Amino acid sequence: MPSPGAPTAPTPTNTAPPVAYLLTEQQGAAARTLLAYVASLPLRTADAQLLAVVVAIRAARTGVGNLTGQDLRSLRLGDAEAAIAEITGLGWQARGDLTGGNPDVPVGIVVPGLGEGPGTGLPFGKVMRSRVSGWTTRTVNAKPVKKGPPAMRLAALYLAAHGEAGRRRAVPAGLPATCRAILPDLLAKGFLSELDGDGYVLGEAVRHTAGDRTPPPAPVRPPDAPAEQQLSWDDWKAQASAALRRHVENVEGCTLCGLSTERVSEAFMRKPVPAQFDDKARAAYARWREAEPDPGPRAAEFAAAFRAEHHHGPSVRQFCQGLYARKQSRRLRILIVRQLIAEGWLTNTEPVPWTLRPGRAAQPGVPAPARARRPG
Repeated sequence: MPSPGAPTAPTPTNTAPPVAYLLTEQQGAAARTLLAYVASLPLRTADAQLLAVVVAIRAARTGVGNLTGQDLRSLRLGDAEAAIAEITGLGWQARGDLTGGNPDVPVGIVVPGLGEGPGTGLPFGKVMRSRVSGWTTRTVNAKPVKKGPPAMRLAALYLAAHGEAGRRRAVPAGLPATCRAILPDLLAKGFLSELDGDGYVLGEAVRHTAGDRTPPPAPVRPPDAPAEQQLSWDDWKAQASAALRRHVENVEGCTLCGLSTERVSEAFMRKPVPAQFDDKARAAYARWREAEPDPGPRAAEFAAAFRAEHHHGPSVRQFCQGLYARKQSRRLRILIVRQLIAEGWLTNTEPVPWTLRPGRAAQPGVPAPARARRPG
């Protein structure tokens, strides 16, 4: 840890961990297609609609969705037999007994209009079908709604598929009527953090289920608006707080780092741009984590030693290059550090650069946290 006499960085602020979405934007669109397909079916009850969602995504590629009696029980339908009767009334054919047979033996349910070939209702590839099916299971089993009635879990699917983490979205027009009355319960359970009129915001605990990540339109500056004046480096430092100026001076005057004034000023003065993590970056992180199964203690120790020697924290690049032998891409470096922060082994004063330091998990007497879920 830093020595008592070492200069300190500004007081840290809370850093939100990156969102490890279950779906890509394209897969989110596929989830919305699935729900639109189910909403178009003449089903009366939430029991039947929720069952239809599960069967349809499993039948999307072959036209046959396999379901076991245990799967059916896990849906916690109010009246499973009535729900089966509703979907078979559409012409869907169960090749076995779902309610009275062996609960571990899959029963195929034939869904006319689905499967490979022209005109199929859900034209999903293998990976797409698998990811949307997994998203469906994890969303209806999310802690806020897991024990709720079928209408609540069905509504959760629709709002998650059309929602985006941290942003207000309009309640989807295709939301089944059976779900509308239960929306306030989703707010009370924490699945939603806001519900106002026809708009909602997904709750913090379920933001990873969001299926919509459409970027907002860029703000348009009026033609007669004056351009933002760029401060000089000296003016910027003059406006900074005393604590921030001390931190800047530690970085700028560090003989061990030998950073140029241009490099330091650009890092402090630039506007932060949130990093975007695609599937390639998440896959690279998963491979890195397999090679580094317990990186937290080493990370905290390195950050403490670096700060004690330099009197400032390492940058993300300095941290990864100093601690790990193999080179990483910029996105992977950021993702590594973000996850270590989320797990409590590191902390920083975002967006102030060179402020990495040991987190709460590295403090004596504080137990190591459970390993955070990998991005995926």
